[in-house]
Amino acid sequence: MARLSKPMISFIVPAYNEEHELSDSLAAIHGAASGAAQPYEIIVVDDASTDATPEIALRAGAKVIPINRRQIAASRNAGGRAAQGEYLFFVDADTRINRAHVREGIAALEGGYAGGSARVAMDGFVPIWGRMLLRGFSSVYFGLNLGAGAFLFTTRRNFDVVGGFDEQYFAGEEVYFSLELKKVGAFKVLREPVVTSARKLRMYPAKHFLRNFFGVIIRGPRGVRSRAKLSLWYDGKREKHPA
Repeated sequence: MARLSKPMISFIVPAYNEEHELSDSLAAIHGAASGAAQPYEIIVVDDASTDATPEIALRAGAKVIPINRRQIAASRNAGGRAAQGEYLFFVDADTRINRAHVREGIAALEGGYAGGSARVAMDGFVPIWGRMLLRGFSSVYFGLNLGAGAFLFTTRRNFDVVGGFDEQYFAGEEVYFSLELKKVGAFKVLREPVVTSARKLRMYPAKHFLRNFFGVIIRGPRGVRSRAKLSLWYDGKREKHPA
């Protein structure tokens, strides 16, 4: 009797001007996937980058899909539609995963979960106000069993069933994606945190960050349907790196 091959994993990475973060993130994906002993692909969705993002992705062995939407929900959907794998892992371009995330994510999906995510740890220096905000927000957010946008996983079937990410939202789309998956089945938040960039907490003064952050929460769904109102997410600023 022929041995059945293991299902393919598709890693989908939305990216806009991520030349400083992308290389490390893709290397981490390769390392994480190598422990799964099954085929995988990496798809980088280049959403109108003006830097070396696509070249870095190609050098790392990723398939590059160019779009021009400047919207992360649309980027994730473009990658999801192009993916060939049965398991879809959405990983942000400034986020590093490890073997445990892939192994436990697949185990959750094979165990009947509709999808999942992981807790989040920030890299580098984080100001005191940022650490306090993250501690409080994470307690509430993950206590509600919602998925972090930096890392989400599901099956191809469930992605199609829920219609992917809702493109009427320019931020917070991971919340609505999590809620839709919960209608399909149980949702798993892994305890092993992914490591993501704390650059926004370093780049902006506390007053500016908190005003935008809580403004989005207070306005609710209406506040995330317009890119113009989301300067914290879409102003295009990048953390300075040494030449």
